[in-house]
Amino acid sequence: MQKSRKVMAALATPVAVLAAGALVYQASYAAFTGQTRNSGNNWATGSIKLTDDDNGTSRFQVTAMKPGDSGAACIKLTADASVPSTVKGYTINPLSSGSDLENRVKVKVEGGTGGTFANCTGFEPEELPSGQPVVPEVTLTQLAAVNSFENALGGWAVPAGVHTKTYRISWRFDTAGMTQAQVDQLQGKSTGIDIQWEMRNNN
Repeated sequence: MQKSRKVMAALATPVAVLAAGALVYQASYAAFTGQTRNSGNNWATGSIKLTDDDNGTSRFQVTAMKPGDSGAACIKLTADASVPSTVKGYTINPLSSGSDLENRVKVKVEGGTGGTFANCTGFEPEELPSGQPVVPEVTLTQLAAVNSFENALGGWAVPAGVHTKTYRISWRFDTAGMTQAQVDQLQGKSTGIDIQWEMRNNN
């Protein structure tokens, strides 16, 4: 009788395991399910590109300048942006003459349309709300103080896309109010400055 009970117990164990497995199997599929998906998420940066038509040459190479001389030259900028941006101009690499020449060469910058590098034929200045050019006539000394994007004067608002603008830079050698001795001190002197244009996307 005892042996019979042991056999029955041994047989009952696999049956219990199989029954428990069946319950787990049935419980695993005893639920309703549903799914939805938001696919194709992606992040891509915008781009901005600023070029000019100077072909790597300077706008001004004035030699043998005399009191009262003046001149002008143009440069065309092309802005290619996928996001709204702003273009500003400021100065870098100012050269000192060791004299008063920086205060006697005066520069004015105007924005507009028409004209190309070093040729302002057909240039038409834009109408600004203030009636003032991008940079009113200032001395090279004053212009040298405009030396970063943050303190640059003016600003060209560029919508997304490809757009162009021409800038006319006018200069004159002003010796008004100087004595002859002071004017003579400017002989054989030279000075210079670079104007850099920069575009940044709007925040």
